[in-house]
Formats: sequence, C-alpha cells, structure tokens
Amino acid sequence: MIDSTIRDHCLPAEVDRRAASERLARLRTVLAAHDIGAGLYFDAVNIRYACGVRNMQINTTRNPGRYVFVPVEGPVTLFEYTGCGHLAEGYDTVQEIRTAKGVHPFYAGDHHAEHMDAFLEDIDELMARAGLRGQRLGVERAPTMVVPALMARGYDVIDASITIDLAKSIKTPTELQLIRASVACTESAVAYMEERLLPGRTENEVFADLNKALIAGGGEYIETRLFNSGARTNPWFQETGSKVIEHGDLVALDTDAIGCHGYYTDMSRTFLAGDGEATSEQKTVYGLAYEQLQYNIDLIRAGVSFRDFADRTWPIPAEYVKNRYLCPVHGNGMTGEYPVIPYPDIFHLVGQDGEFAENMTVCVESFVGSEHGGPGVKLEEQVLITTTGVERLTTYPYEARLLS
Repeated sequence: MIDSTIRDHCLPAEVDRRAASERLARLRTVLAAHDIGAGLYFDAVNIRYACGVRNMQINTTRNPGRYVFVPVEGPVTLFEYTGCGHLAEGYDTVQEIRTAKGVHPFYAGDHHAEHMDAFLEDIDELMARAGLRGQRLGVERAPTMVVPALMARGYDVIDASITIDLAKSIKTPTELQLIRASVACTESAVAYMEERLLPGRTENEVFADLNKALIAGGGEYIETRLFNSGARTNPWFQETGSKVIEHGDLVALDTDAIGCHGYYTDMSRTFLAGDGEATSEQKTVYGLAYEQLQYNIDLIRAGVSFRDFADRTWPIPAEYVKNRYLCPVHGNGMTGEYPVIPYPDIFHLVGQDGEFAENMTVCVESFVGSEHGGPGVKLEEQVLITTTGVERLTTYPYEARLLS
C-alpha cells in the first residue's frame, strides 16, 4: 500500500546542489563532444538543469526573463530576473550573477533595441573571457530576435536543444535520488486523492485534492489537467472539468507532476468509482491496456535500438489504433524528454536513430479506447534502465476489480 499521509518528501538542500553540480559536468561533457564552445539557455527547465536555480518556472517559460551562459570551461553566468539574484546563493554551479537584459519585448517596452545591444555586448564579453571567439555557440528557446542578432554579430549559432536533451537523457547518481523522492511524493499524493475519489464529487474537486497533496508533500506543480471520468475518458486528452463522477465510472489520471526538486513523475492509473463491480467492457479495455504496458516494458533493455523496439511493440487491435496514445515510450527527467519513440507505422515520419542506455529513465505509455466509443483506460509506468533490464520506479497499485 502507498502511504497517503501528507509529509515533506524533499531531500536536504545539499543533495539537490550536488545533483546540480553533476548535471553541469555532464552538460559540459556533451557540449564538448559536439564541438560547441558554450550554451545559452532560456528554457526555464533547462536553466534549472544547467545550474540548479529555480525561479518562477511557469511564469518565465511563458515570458523569458532569465537565461544562463554555460561555457565548456570557465565561469557560469546566470542572468537572473530583476531582484532575484539571491536565489542562487549556495550553488557552486553559478560563479556570476547579472541582471537579465530585456531581450523579450515584454520586459523592454520601447527600448528593446537598447536592451538587445547590451545583451550582445554581454555575450561578446563572456565568449572572449572564456577564450571562445570563433567557436560555435549553442542557443535554445530564445526570443525571436536573439538568434538573427547573434548571427549578424558573426556567431556560428547552433540549436542547443539537441545537446542538452542528450545530456538530460542519462541520469547521474544523485539525480536518481531526487527522482525517487519525487516519485514517493507523487504516489503519496495520488493515494491521498484516491481516498477522496467518491461518486458525487466533480473531477475538479478530486483533482484539487491531488494538487493539494502534491504541493504539501514538497512537489511543485502539475503540467496538465488529465483527470477524466465516464464518457470523458475516451478519447484521451480531455481537460479536467466540472463533470460529476458517477458510481461505476472509470476515472483515468495521468499525473504529469513536477514533484520534489523539479523532477517529473509521470505515471497513469485508471480507477473504478464507487464500491461496485466492473462491467465486462471495462475489464476488456483495462486488460488490453495492462497487457500492452507489461509487454512493452519487457522489451526495454540497454543497447536495444529505438527502431528495433518500435518494430517489436505490442500490436494494437484495429479498433483501438485511432485513439492510441501518441507514442509507446518517451524519456523522462525534469519534464517529458528525449527520446520520443513512435509506433512502427509512423517511425519513418518522426523516428530517430539511437538506443536505450543504462541510467535512462523512460515512461511506458498505454491508452486503450475504441474508436466506436465506450470507456477508455490510461496506464503508464516510469522505469529506470539498468545493466540487466529495467527497474520500475513507479509502483502504485493497479485496480484489482478491473484486472479480475
């Protein structure tokens, strides 16, 4: 049984900071391997990955107000949101803090050109200080005018998202400690919610219980609103709403939770509301989803290519293909990450070379819902790839009444 008691699941601050140092070292190794002199990161999650400092993660994803400069060697400079320099205290991953320039027009008003000039002068200075003049500069998720301005300045700019995705895909030892803490926090929050999943309450009311327990337990936020009941379970991707949960409804959840220390716990379960028995139709779709999940988990091994895995995935019966989940497996870390492995019939359109590797954490997905209607079932597990196979990081119980 999963303990539903609300308590803080976070580890001591020094563990979080040690993970930040390990991540920075790995990122620099990957940058060097791809002949990139420095990375300039605007994405809020990537800033946190690179240096460990959290600041208004959702807000600054929408309006980029901070960025970090990471050379392969030399000082890391965090350009922080106005008045927030103190947030980096205690992190040895950041050697210098400056106030971010208004490279997003939202922060610069009629003076955007002046801020852009000052930004370019900063980058010139930092590249020169690190001895990187003439070397490639990786940039990701920058406001629209940043890349053309850097190129006009003579920089050889490359997309930095690919290299940081590769860095993030392999977890360091201390990262795995933080991931386990995040899973414990999220599963405890799900248990708290399930105790309050009662007929007569709305989806919104029960989903609020999940959010409450997650945050009280040291988690941060939930990225999506994937909590649906009854007819709203199929097709998938329907936003949590005001529908009243009825006795006998299937209720499907995808956590998509940023739990402790900014790590993403991504698991899915489908529950049966009330204390009655499941229908044969409900058992059929649940059984198929469960079968798909276990089958595909068993295929994952270090060294297996993404193409080979896709070709061998569980064959989805025809009436469930239209509403299938977008992929059978995706990476997981501080959010949904590389790789995203497609089904075999679309691999030629969106697939990629690569293979599973030790210390990758990935999520194995299943959604089963008929194209003709009826109930849908969402199941998902988060696993760690080891030398001998996989370790299941999520262990939340399945719904016994739907498996019987």
